[in-house]
Amino acid sequence: MATLRQLEYLVAVVDLGSFTKAADLLHVTQPALSHQIRALERSTGSPLLERLPRAIRLTPTGRAMLPHARAALADAERATCAARQAAGAEVGELQIATLYSISLGILPIALKAWRRSHPDVGIRLFEHRHTDELIEAMSAGQADLAVGPTPKDWAGSTHVLGKEELVVVVAKDDPVAGRKSIRLKDLADRSWVHYTPGHGLADVLNQVCAKAGFEPKAAVHTEQTAAAPALAAAGLGPALVPSNILPPGFDGQVLRTEPPTRRTLTAYTRGSPDPLAAAFIDVLKETWA
Repeated sequence: MATLRQLEYLVAVVDLGSFTKAADLLHVTQPALSHQIRALERSTGSPLLERLPRAIRLTPTGRAMLPHARAALADAERATCAARQAAGAEVGELQIATLYSISLGILPIALKAWRRSHPDVGIRLFEHRHTDELIEAMSAGQADLAVGPTPKDWAGSTHVLGKEELVVVVAKDDPVAGRKSIRLKDLADRSWVHYTPGHGLADVLNQVCAKAGFEPKAAVHTEQTAAAPALAAAGLGPALVPSNILPPGFDGQVLRTEPPTRRTLTAYTRGSPDPLAAAFIDVLKETWA
């Protein structure tokens, strides 16, 4: 059976691409590290790594094992933190995986409230472009909890936070700027501030426009969620953005869509949330309300 030490050695070799560098990082000799990797390969019954002249490459067995190795190491770290919390020492680090748009809109308010009640707990954010990337990273044990659109068929625990509204942003001198709301089909002939392929909001815009009966043309593609409303306010075209990312005094016109465009956001964990994750989920629910 694989040990945590062997899994740690495997991950280090893969991440650094070298047995020598991994041994230096782990403060062990290279023969000792190689011995543990061979022992791990014997336990799996197949080679995990292919030793090339100047590189290390995972075998198919190694590729299958690597995400589970990362998840096991992450779970071990969280188990240690949970034990410390149970002993009354609320210290350590809370790891949160999310989407770029959520780290702009929803999380700052929750993290401000969290910092007041948990000043000794560090925060580490892992930000992703797309919901699928977020789910894959969370499945591999990247973080203590994820905050994003509700994942389908999630085996762990899920906690619905509420619905996030997406709005259309245009320049103040846009022909539709005098309205308070708009049907997306009224913008079918316009060129949009779109998101780059692979960005989660690109999929959202394409889907809602398809439902309205058209495919959005792009005046510009942006990688940055925060840039979309600024580009729309500058007159490059309408943009569809989460309403909560718009700063106070935003220099553009905001229109609600008819019908409203909303997505359900959820906090979720791989298993039952540990005490810190559960406490942060409570903060998220309080700040959402």
